Parts: sequence; C-alpha cells; structure tokens
Amino acid sequence: MNRRVLVAGLAVTLPLVALLVVSLGRDPHRMDAPLVGRPAPPFALRPAGGGQPVTLESLRGRPVLVNFWATWCVPCFQEHPVLTAGSRRYPDVAFLGVVYEDEEPRVQRYLREQGGAYPSLMDDGGKTAIAYGVYGVPETYAIAPDGTIVDKHTGPLTDGRLRALVDKARIGAMVGQGSQ
Repeated sequence: MNRRVLVAGLAVTLPLVALLVVSLGRDPHRMDAPLVGRPAPPFALRPAGGGQPVTLESLRGRPVLVNFWATWCVPCFQEHPVLTAGSRRYPDVAFLGVVYEDEEPRVQRYLREQGGAYPSLMDDGGKTAIAYGVYGVPETYAIAPDGTIVDKHTGPLTDGRLRALVDKARIGAMVGQGSQ
C-alpha cells in the first residue's frame, strides 16, 4: 500500500517540479505578444469629453504609443505621471490613451484631477482592446511610423522602459521587429 502512495505522489510531484525548474529565470510579467511585428489594428475613437474621433491612420508617419488604461487601475495611476511627462518630453511621438472598461464621467473627473497631456479615447464596447488582445491594464504598444507594432509592455511603465519604447517606436521599422 505504501508503495502505491509513493508512486502516485511521485507521479504528481515530479511534473510540477519539472515545470518549476523550466520556469526559473523567466520574467513573470513577460507575455507573448503576437501582434509585435504586425500592422497595428486600425481604430477611430472619440476623445473623452467629446470631439472628433482620433484615428490611428491619421498618425501614420509618426511614432505612436498606445496605452490602455482605466481609472480603477492602481498601476495605471502609478504610471500616469510617467506617461504625462513622457508626452511632453517626446513631442515627436503621438501618445494616446485608450480607456478600458470604464465610464466617461469617471475618466473626465480623473483627467481633471490628475491632469492629461494627450488624448484619452473611449473604447465603447471594447472592440479596440479586443483587436489588440488586451487582457488587462495597463498595457502599452509602441508603433513605428509605418504602422507596425514594434514592442508591447504589460504593467506600469517606468521612465527607463518608456524611453526604450519611444526609441523602438522611432526606429523600429528601420531595424526590424522589437521584443517584449
């Protein structure tokens, strides 16, 4: 009887230990980004508070950073000053916020209180988030001037990571595909 218990225990434990060993050294925040190296999905989204829709196509020829965010997202709150300062520091780069599963009055209040230096676009129905494969916020996509996604970052941005995304968006199409 004890031998059966031992064999059963090993049959369950050994695969789990093997999975742990294989996973050691991997970044838990790194996610596969199937859109990297492909054309960015097009969109036309209206800004929070009204105005003409912003299209990704209208920004062709410029590097673009698209940040999916929400008012209820604590990491989004943490990265907001980084993105706001970055949009001022890199005027050649178009920064766009895409609001994820949130209500416009809350977004407008948040932007009044926290400030906003670039358009925050309402993704009614979440179609843009679905097209980009967003599974949670914050997620940021770097798009080269030719419209190719060259990198993706999941989680709150730091100044250094933002600078790396900007650099990839600026030259990504010239040097080939980016990495996550």
